[in-house]
Amino acid sequence: MRVLGVNALFHDPSAALVVDGQVVAAAEEERFSRRKHGKRPVPFAAWELPELAMRWCLRQAGLRPEDLDAVAYSFDPALARPAAAMGLEDPWDHLRLTYAERAPQFLAAALPGLDPANVRFVAHHVAHAASGALASPHRRSSVLVLDGRGEHASHLAGRYVGAELEVLASQELPHSLGLLYESLTEHLGFLRSSDEYKVMALASYGTPRHLEELRETVRATDDGGFRAPIPDWARWAPPRDRDARLEEESWRGAWADLACSVQARLEEVLVDLARWVHAQTGDRVLTMAGGTALNCVANSRIWRETPFEEVWVQPAAGDAGTALGAALQVAAGAGEEPVPMPGAGLGRGWSDDELAGWLRGAAVPFTTPDDLAEEVADVLAGNGVVAWFEGRSEFGPRALGRRSLLANPGVAANLERLNEVKGREQFRPVAPMVLADRAAEIFTDGPLPSPYMLFVHTVRPEWRERIPAVVHVDGTARIQTVDPADQPRLGAALRAFERRTGLPVVVNTSLNTAGRPMVDDPRDALELFGSAPVDALVMGPHLVRRAALFAAAAPEAVGIGGAR
Repeated sequence: MRVLGVNALFHDPSAALVVDGQVVAAAEEERFSRRKHGKRPVPFAAWELPELAMRWCLRQAGLRPEDLDAVAYSFDPALARPAAAMGLEDPWDHLRLTYAERAPQFLAAALPGLDPANVRFVAHHVAHAASGALASPHRRSSVLVLDGRGEHASHLAGRYVGAELEVLASQELPHSLGLLYESLTEHLGFLRSSDEYKVMALASYGTPRHLEELRETVRATDDGGFRAPIPDWARWAPPRDRDARLEEESWRGAWADLACSVQARLEEVLVDLARWVHAQTGDRVLTMAGGTALNCVANSRIWRETPFEEVWVQPAAGDAGTALGAALQVAAGAGEEPVPMPGAGLGRGWSDDELAGWLRGAAVPFTTPDDLAEEVADVLAGNGVVAWFEGRSEFGPRALGRRSLLANPGVAANLERLNEVKGREQFRPVAPMVLADRAAEIFTDGPLPSPYMLFVHTVRPEWRERIPAVVHVDGTARIQTVDPADQPRLGAALRAFERRTGLPVVVNTSLNTAGRPMVDDPRDALELFGSAPVDALVMGPHLVRRAALFAAAAPEAVGIGGAR
């Protein structure tokens, strides 16, 4: 059974391929097109398909469109309702619905040889739910989905037993915790359906002065749903001009207080919803998906404050993950036994020889060290910044040691330094990458291991001064645990760094600059390295040093090429 999953209608278009129940490939269109989020989530862009991602998935498996048994599209137009009937102000939403209805024809045009009759519509929130439960290592789990919107709802609560989904509750639009947070994002001068993570970061600098008022209107209900009317934000803080610089004094002002209040109320309502699900199922495991499941602060409160023993969140929990979920759901419906996803490294990758070919083709001097880990550790211990490019790229928005920028966490100034390198706001934190067997010594109040950077942990007091660059203003950190058995080169570099510094932690932030998608292919990595003040570039087993690169670029340089 060969199923291509497609997410296209709203934002973060993506494709995923499932063969015999196994996830073979998954990637977001932005990694190919270099357009952040692939496109904007407006009705006029709903026709755009992730053509590059779809074609790559097929090439990765050596398949042609006519070889596919099904294409699973993560929206079912038969379930949709007019926007006005759902209380939404979107006069062009009917255009989005028209495009969805004609998706089989659009897909057949994009993939010549595909039979339009093989396209299957999968309800949006069912695709989200499957992307969590069916991709997880658990064959039985409760499931909680929350996002901006689907066909007519913004939430699904249920349980999976094997491949069977039982829906226990669903919240009808216009009530949507995702749309509430998006609206706040826009009011605070950020790009909605894009910059919600900035609001989460800003919230840590504020106080929840408006929490009591929000509790009066934003609340869970006894039937497993909630009420979330969008308030007049201006009653608490004026709108911020998106083009205005957010100065440091604003980090702790009215905007931060509003962000803190809404973030706190979101967390409380999510905990209430998770408790309700557990009361219905009594399950040990909760799987989560939907854009709201990327709110790692809320995820940690659910883990701490509900009866669930384990909370599992799929790394591409936003709309991109619905391509994966739709494919898994259709495959499972056809009798295939879902195989847990092997990890987040589901995108493009290159062999060591191919990477060397890219470097030689770009006339970049490089070495292939006998002990790469030791040389990288030397750079990091000397307070250099390393661009790390290895293996297949991550599926989802978090850099997980495949397309990462690494630095020394023991130097407090590296937070500001990396934000300057990336062109980001200075209130944004950077994350720690830690050896899995050392994490419990340093971090608490969150699940371990935490390989997908989807939970926030408290940094133990005795470590806060030792790794100041990765400690957020509230004493927390969004960690990624690294198992050397899964990522041997990265694990070796972490151990070598610890031998030099006593720190089993490095700074990890995404390998990109502000407003650009994460680096995906070797050309992207070389372009970033050539334009950003990064000291070294790792590409598989190969190492490029900035000093050598610029020395080679001098007029008198000759004989550029790879050397061992």
